Amino acid sequence: MKNLVLNVPTFAFIVSTRAALAAGVGLLIAEQFPVARRRAIGGALVAVGALTTIPAVMSLRRSFRKGNRSAVNQDKNLIGATRFPRRGDADFA
Repeated sequence: MKNLVLNVPTFAFIVSTRAALAAGVGLLIAEQFPVARRRAIGGALVAVGALTTIPAVMSLRRSFRKGNRSAVNQDKNLIGATRFPRRGDADFA
């Protein structure tokens, strides 16, 4: 099992870049604004959304963590600590 752990700034970055891309596409297909203005603003938003896709994907890939990691392997203060057996540990030994 994999868990996705994102801090608030990373989550906000990913959401805002996806929103910019969607707003740009929406402006390009809408017909409520003059054509020149719509293409300029929509094209800029699509470009920003597309260019920030690579850093967003890279930050997502770094945020994946495997589910069955022990806390002893993660925390340097716990290295060498004794872990007492729990119910169900015999299945993984």
